[in-house]
Amino acid sequence: MPAPAPDMQCKKCLVGGRVQGVYYRATAARRAQELSIRGYARNLPDGRVEVLACGEAAAVESFVKWLWIGSSAAKVHSVEVSEADGSTEALPAEFYTS
Repeated sequence: MPAPAPDMQCKKCLVGGRVQGVYYRATAARRAQELSIRGYARNLPDGRVEVLACGEAAAVESFVKWLWIGSSAAKVHSVEVSEADGSTEALPAEFYTS
């Protein structure tokens, strides 16, 4: 298994507010692809969106800041960020939504 690049980082974010049913995940996927970020965005039963973002440190930092903006119809109230396991074995090949 190849080792992750030295400047690679992964963040797991829990985004709260009006973020479901407002194209938040699709917009996040588009932004992630622009930044070459791998991971996912998925709805949680409690109304939040869980986002995994893995990539070059600067790109992930930019993406996490963008999560506060989201789609034009979104109203983001919180973004809880934590470190995530960046093992390449568990990483998706690209960014997807579910």
